[in-house]
Amino acid sequence: MTTPTAGFAPGDILTRAQIHPVLGGSSFQGICPAVEKRNVLIFSDSKIGKRYGYRDGWLAENDASGPIFTYTGVGQRGDQTLDGGNAAILNHANMGRTLHVFVAVGNVPGTGTRKHKYIGEFKVDERTPYDIREAKDELNHDRNVIVFRLRPTGPFIREDSDTLPLASRSRIRFQSTAGRVARAYRRQRRQRQPQTETTRIESIRDELADAFEAHESAAGMDIGQMELSLQNSTDQISFEIYNQTNHTVYQPTGSAAPESITQALAQLLHAQRHLKDLVPDQPFHLMMLTPALPREDLRGLLADHGIGLVYRNDNGGFSEFAGSTPMSSDARSFRCLNCPVPAA
Repeated sequence: MTTPTAGFAPGDILTRAQIHPVLGGSSFQGICPAVEKRNVLIFSDSKIGKRYGYRDGWLAENDASGPIFTYTGVGQRGDQTLDGGNAAILNHANMGRTLHVFVAVGNVPGTGTRKHKYIGEFKVDERTPYDIREAKDELNHDRNVIVFRLRPTGPFIREDSDTLPLASRSRIRFQSTAGRVARAYRRQRRQRQPQTETTRIESIRDELADAFEAHESAAGMDIGQMELSLQNSTDQISFEIYNQTNHTVYQPTGSAAPESITQALAQLLHAQRHLKDLVPDQPFHLMMLTPALPREDLRGLLADHGIGLVYRNDNGGFSEFAGSTPMSSDARSFRCLNCPVPAA
């Protein structure tokens, strides 16, 4: 169910004094729930985002489900959390509320009153409602922020000025805690949802990732999240388990079944070319992390693409599968993806 915009059309330039009587709410915060009108108003302002090193806006590319507008949640100090205004965005559909997005476009001449361009009505992306990324807070400390992925539900305006710039080159960011925070937030959300086969598999995947990260960290490895920006794109790929010590990327699955294996393989192959070109003399290792040993044909599929395999063994520990002989991950004998040929 959506709430009529009562005459507002995408592209209209408005002040809050014009917006709130129609759509509800009255605060001057970036996220403004309007309970009486069953709306959530979202105000994006590049002047504020610039202070903290982020920018909201459209991704330049559509995915299979259409366009995406990214919006960074509220919270200026410390890690952002899924409560307050951020919860209002995440849970808007369950509350029967519509998201309305506005972008600041300067001031009313001669005043400090901000003007806002109406972008349209939105909903949170059902498959990936948000990403966790690192940014600076108001004290210039590193912290985790919530970047919502919003999809238009009706007419919208999409201008170059509101579109994120293409990355001039592929780039890697190492984020020490973002992966753990993302899994913790997903766990909290699942506790408030009906339990389904999908949430069960997600739970297994996240528990596996937490256990493996703890296992590797105890062995002295520097583990965190890799955020990979893709050249000539606004798209990004995140891997929540990246061993910075030996340049190994892991993609966890919640099952050793074919569907889970092939989905994880697609994610790894998507990143493969960009990682290979980033540091030619320092090859990356791509590994799949599974809760059990997959069947033989799936292991062969991974081997065909140069993807290694680590799985949870019957003792609850982790073993690496190399060829036809499983071996302990403590050996750390990782296979190398596209390693340079040694000089003669």
